[in-house]
Amino acid sequence: MTANVVVFEPGYAAYETEREVLADHDVCVTPVGADEPAVPALRALDPVALLVRERKVGAAEIDACPNLKIIVRYGVGYDNVDLDHARARGIYVTNVPDYGADREVSEHAVALYLAVQRRLVSRDGEVRARQWGIGQAAPVPGREDAVLGLIGCGKIGLQAARKFRALGFGRVMVFDPYLDEAIAQEEGLLSTDLDTLCRSADVISLHAPLTPETRHILDADRIALMKPDAIVVNVSRGGLVDEAALAAALIQGRIFGAGLDVFEQEPVRPDNPLLEAPNTILTDHAAWYSERTVRLLQAKAAEEVSRVLKGEAPLNWVNR
Repeated sequence: MTANVVVFEPGYAAYETEREVLADHDVCVTPVGADEPAVPALRALDPVALLVRERKVGAAEIDACPNLKIIVRYGVGYDNVDLDHARARGIYVTNVPDYGADREVSEHAVALYLAVQRRLVSRDGEVRARQWGIGQAAPVPGREDAVLGLIGCGKIGLQAARKFRALGFGRVMVFDPYLDEAIAQEEGLLSTDLDTLCRSADVISLHAPLTPETRHILDADRIALMKPDAIVVNVSRGGLVDEAALAAALIQGRIFGAGLDVFEQEPVRPDNPLLEAPNTILTDHAAWYSERTVRLLQAKAAEEVSRVLKGEAPLNWVNR
């Protein structure tokens, strides 16, 4: 038996993993570009399953697929999929929440922190420009017994907490309404409100999903509460942070620095003020990536499709 499984947004080097997992089905990679309308192509392909990265899957795209049974988001976040419309149509939406939780994303968060804290990018540029002995011209705050503030503490946030602790962070404060108290006690995490976290933390690392409630959870008012030597790290979703307010705080020297892997609009707009912010390190939504995680991500996404096409419920059903 065959069925049309469509990769809606090409972006990986190859799709042999999906074809191996879904050997009894046709796997089609759409030629539709990121800026092209997708409805005509989807209507022609008539997929029963869609696998998508960053491309928006709204009501129009869903309704172009009358036989659609499942939409799989390659990755953790799923704010680019219209969950309500899919639910109304009886279509499963799933994500892949655990492909990089143990290693890559939390490592990237720590790497961004260290690069900002030690001013690695600017120091590299200065040495290449034949400057030397410039260290004390740009102060680096001490972080003895520092406080880490986590906004969101699921699998990735918990791994980040452990890695920051290994660097000598003495306390980990967490704002997460869903934090398991047993885990908090076992890991020595201090649950707190968001304003207290913003006032107290030396480093604030975001690990929350983007929802209507969390959009701009770090806004101008909360950024104003931060210490002057605070660092913001975001490897989760760009919309969690008011980018204009963060850029203003960095440019005005009201906080020390930021390390950002995600943005409200991707690719980053050329007029984004964060591009001009000092002591700010930007990466291209790459925290998830390693050769290992690509294989895991593609396999786990395809396995969700396989389950549904066999008549089973998916493991990571997000629009119940």
